[in-house]
Amino acid sequence: MSLALVHSRARAGVLAPPVRVEVHLSGGLPATQIVGLPEAAVRESRDRVRAALLCAQYEFPARRITVNLAPADLPKEGGRFDLPIALGILAAAGQLDPQVLGQYEFLGELALTGELRPVDGVLPAALAAAQAGRTLIVPADNGAEAALAQHVQAFTARTLLEVCGLLNGSKTLPAATAPPAVAAPFPDLSDVRGQAQARRALEIAAAGHHHLLLIGSPGCGKTLLASRLPGILPEASEAEALESAAIASVSGRGVDPARWRQRPYRAPHHTASAVSLVGGGTHPRPGEISLAHHGVLFLDELPEWNRHALEVLREPLESGQVTVSRAARSAEFPARFQLVAAMNPCPCGWAGDPSGRCRCSEDAVRRYRARISGPLLDRIDLHVDVPRLPPQALRADAPPGETSAAVRERVEQARQRQQARAGRPNGQLGHSETLRDCRLQPRDEALLEHAIERLRLSARSLHRILRVARTIADLDASDAIATAHLTEAIGYRQLDRGEAAASAVGSTAPGARRLAG
Repeated sequence: MSLALVHSRARAGVLAPPVRVEVHLSGGLPATQIVGLPEAAVRESRDRVRAALLCAQYEFPARRITVNLAPADLPKEGGRFDLPIALGILAAAGQLDPQVLGQYEFLGELALTGELRPVDGVLPAALAAAQAGRTLIVPADNGAEAALAQHVQAFTARTLLEVCGLLNGSKTLPAATAPPAVAAPFPDLSDVRGQAQARRALEIAAAGHHHLLLIGSPGCGKTLLASRLPGILPEASEAEALESAAIASVSGRGVDPARWRQRPYRAPHHTASAVSLVGGGTHPRPGEISLAHHGVLFLDELPEWNRHALEVLREPLESGQVTVSRAARSAEFPARFQLVAAMNPCPCGWAGDPSGRCRCSEDAVRRYRARISGPLLDRIDLHVDVPRLPPQALRADAPPGETSAAVRERVEQARQRQQARAGRPNGQLGHSETLRDCRLQPRDEALLEHAIERLRLSARSLHRILRVARTIADLDASDAIATAHLTEAIGYRQLDRGEAAASAVGSTAPGARRLAG
């Protein structure tokens, strides 16, 4: 038979659409042609496949070989199709039984020696193969990643000869296995001394999946606090962990099979571009916001970021996904991350410090804060001041703070209440769900209306205050939002208070005036 069909998988965003590798041998001058929208690396596979087959002591057919990668409208990239193309040529030439190929899917790049090299995007391919009911054959270096998929039957091979031995019935291949998951501990919250308000805000953010902005002078502990957030978040479910691992798989960074259950924590530098944040490239790859899916994205020195890079965060913060469009193709990546940002209160960083070191003018402070747009600030639920601690609070014999385990227990209890009520954290409630689940008493509605008028809050800020108040009530195991819950939530709009009071700032040291209100 001069025609063979082999199953494989392409990469499209975090999906692995099926690709049928069709190999046909015909008369004519010996040549190999690959069709089906292949990129350069795929077209080059004909040379790799020929060398690998010859090194494996197989006969390369001296005929016209046509390889079709169907469907033709799906772009094909990388060397992932080398192995299925080689097997298709052998089956079409009668050197392998073509009937055996139908129960398998194959992925792998071939070295000229016939060795199998790892490819990216194996985890999404394994999940898709399990749904299709086929066995997946992958390079040995991808075996641990493939084994993370539930109910998948996957085997690993190191060479083309090993795969052919399996198909001929002369050899068995080892099953893909993943190492036991290792829970490497995150830094503990007890390392943070003092900062009661910031620690409280961190707990509220974790309990309700709220975005958080930390404002304070250099060295006051903003980065320290942000790095402790993953340690107090509820443990990721298996579905959440698989989604995060699939994104890491297609990004080219690979998956650590021993730590795949941990929530990601990403902290890109403030010089990062918009493309590195949201993703991009000729063949779209996920950016930092997708790599932080179901985890934490920490943006330090927020006003120093490129304005365009920050503005592209607005839509993903609301929708939890991002679409990367290019001329040739587009891809959609999940981006349900929790944003923690940090900034100084002024250009020099010392506004509001008791030492009076700040000498920034009022206009300089206003321009500095104007680098962060109002719509972006609206999407951040909690604005928290992180003051500089006195030296005695930093002494080695100072009492430690509450541990991450103790805080995480309260966070998990609050999350359970939210899941039972709405099926999602409060920070992800929609407009109608917010109005339904965050009702206030009449006297508290009057208090909120006064705050809206005085702080000039937008409708989006109003809803975020209600969601934060609902989370505070959940932490208190309260079915209703009390006045204390609402006033605390309003108090976390630090920058809104600063803007509203800008025209009535006191006349102390120039920098200290910026935090009035």
